[in-house]
Amino acid sequence: MSPSRFLQGLAKQELGLLITRITGKLVQLGESVAALEVGAFEYQVFVPEFVRRQMQSLIGEDVTLRTIEYIEGNPQKGRLTPRLIGFMNEAEREFFDLICSVDGVGVKKTLRAMVRPVREVAHAIEEKDVKQLSTLPGIGPAVAERIIAKLRRKMAKFALMVERDFPADQSAERDLLEDAFEALLGLGHSATEARQKIDSSIASSQKFSSVEDLLVEIYRREQQG
Repeated sequence: MSPSRFLQGLAKQELGLLITRITGKLVQLGESVAALEVGAFEYQVFVPEFVRRQMQSLIGEDVTLRTIEYIEGNPQKGRLTPRLIGFMNEAEREFFDLICSVDGVGVKKTLRAMVRPVREVAHAIEEKDVKQLSTLPGIGPAVAERIIAKLRRKMAKFALMVERDFPADQSAERDLLEDAFEALLGLGHSATEARQKIDSSIASSQKFSSVEDLLVEIYRREQQG
């Protein structure tokens, strides 16, 4: 086996040993890197701009980041460095991973591009808004069209995200909102109408135990309005 193939295989093995979560004290926050003190060690974690903004008030506090690990460098030259990218919750990490999966995008371009909240970017993808997506750094019209073509039908739950609602992995609540969104579509509402109805109903921070409860609240508000 050639040295380059051996190193490529090693890189793939390293990618399989993923760090998916890190908890520590946030000791420094730069433009794109957060430094977390974990015991006797300090870890550098790359963060997209929309995550960095959420962390600005947390310096000196313990934080938990959901992470993606990737190997940076050229396997043929033997320069491989493991990197971590951090997110405030599982949904943000999942969204980032989806964007990375589009041909011609990848980790570095996605890290640079994600300057807007997940909800806004997901909404632009769902609405096939090439112009809006093209305003993201490094994302031109051609790449925006590829993102829309591959991901548009996967954006419902991300377009419904509200950062304050999901400080942790509250997947049950996200699933409830997504199911309500699908139910409204099935009742003949457009995606935009469905999202607006859900947004107005959850604005009061009222908790809903089922899709039925949320739909009842939506139509109760409409009757009152």
